[in-house]
Amino acid sequence: MPAKDYRNESVARNREQLEYHVREILRLIGEDVDREGLLDTPARVVRMYEEIFGGYEADLNDVIGVTFDENHKELVIVKDIVYYSQCEHHMAPFYGHVHIGYIPSGKIAGLSKFARLVEAVTRKLQVQERITSELADVIDEVLKPQGCMVVVQGEHLCMCARGVKKPGSKTVTSAVRGEFKSNAALRSEFLSLLKE
Repeated sequence: MPAKDYRNESVARNREQLEYHVREILRLIGEDVDREGLLDTPARVVRMYEEIFGGYEADLNDVIGVTFDENHKELVIVKDIVYYSQCEHHMAPFYGHVHIGYIPSGKIAGLSKFARLVEAVTRKLQVQERITSELADVIDEVLKPQGCMVVVQGEHLCMCARGVKKPGSKTVTSAVRGEFKSNAALRSEFLSLLKE
C-alpha cells in the first residue's frame, strides 16, 4: 500500500480555503459571485497565487547551487534581470530590474542562477529594500566574493495606480558588501557599466 501524501492533501485543503476566501472577497466588494464571468475566478486566482508566491518554498542558499572554481578576479555583472513582486503593504504588484555585480574570489556561479535567485527572492510579499539586501546577503554568503553590489529599480503600483497616483515614478535601492563598500572607483565602474 503506497504511503499517503499528506503534503498534497494539505495543498488541496489550502486551495479550497483560498478559493472560498477569494469568492468571499468578490462577494464583499459587491460582485455577483454566481455570474458566468466570475465562476472560475477563485480557482484562477489561486493558481496565480501559487505562481507569484512560489518564493516561500525556496531555500535561497540552495538556489545558486553548484559553483565553479575559476581564477577570475575581475568584476562580473549580470544586469537587467526583470522581476515581479507583490508589495506587502497593499498586496499590489511592483516590478522592475535587478543588477548584480560581484568580484569572485575563486568561485563563480552559472549566470542563470542569478535570475533564479531573483525569482526566489521576489516571488513573495516583499518590500524593495529587503529584496536588495537579501540578494546581496545570499551572494555574499554562498559565493564569498571579494565584494558584491546589487541595484534594484522598481515601479510600484501602490504608488502609481492608487494613493498619490504618480505613474512613472521609480524607486532605486542598492546594497554593497565587501570591497564595494570601501572602493568608490569600483562602485563607479559598476554603475557606469549599467548605463551601457
